[in-house]
Amino acid sequence: MILQRIGEWLASKLAEPRYHSTMPTRTDLLAATLRPGDVLLVEGLSRFSIAIKYLTQSTWSHSALYIGSWQGQTGMLVEVDVREGVRLVPLSHFFGLQARICRPVKLDESEIAELIGYATDRLGYRYDLKNILDLMRYLIPTPPVPDRWRRRMLSLGSGDPTRAICSSLIAQAFQSIRYPILPTVTLEKALDPDMQEIYQEILHIRHHSLFVPRDFDLSPYFDVVKPTLAAGFDPHLLTWSEPPVEQELQSQQASRHISAD
Repeated sequence: MILQRIGEWLASKLAEPRYHSTMPTRTDLLAATLRPGDVLLVEGLSRFSIAIKYLTQSTWSHSALYIGSWQGQTGMLVEVDVREGVRLVPLSHFFGLQARICRPVKLDESEIAELIGYATDRLGYRYDLKNILDLMRYLIPTPPVPDRWRRRMLSLGSGDPTRAICSSLIAQAFQSIRYPILPTVTLEKALDPDMQEIYQEILHIRHHSLFVPRDFDLSPYFDVVKPTLAAGFDPHLLTWSEPPVEQELQSQQASRHISAD
């Protein structure tokens, strides 16, 4: 009970935002681009997010599964919150944050429905607060964590199936329909009908606790969709601000010095 209260207090402190995103993704573009089954990666701004980004060496500290409409509400996602557990949130929840869409390919409607059903069936599951106590040890400027151990740091916790972290839940959902993320691949020797030696790739499911948000970005099995480009970006239509006069003069003087040299 005491550890649970400590974990809840740490969760509230670690969830507090630390700064503002310098390049937020427009929510209207996200809404126009997202499809059910997409994974939304988010650059979180909290202390907790900083720890995850350090351990994973990635921009992305959080992930959510887009499900679309739910009980009359549109633009909904399933995410895991450190305080409230597995829950539904509207797309506006990620307003002002940098985001990226990772899209699975060649899944039919029944597979997408099964994927979403797996995630929504777990609404109400709690976050594994033991992960918070472990992450606290790495919130110092230069934590002594070798590169090869960083991913393992995020696979800690109680192992209780009714507790979850964001990327683990989504990984389990995709594994439930046998869709690959970053599986372990081995080559097995075989013979073709012409008796020539060939090798076949065999995919092995990795434990869901070893997945982190950036794995969906790195996976060769997900399309990376950037909402700005998907909306028809044209660099010729951009409006650039004019540099201040003094700055322009300094730039011209610098150019003259370079030419003289």
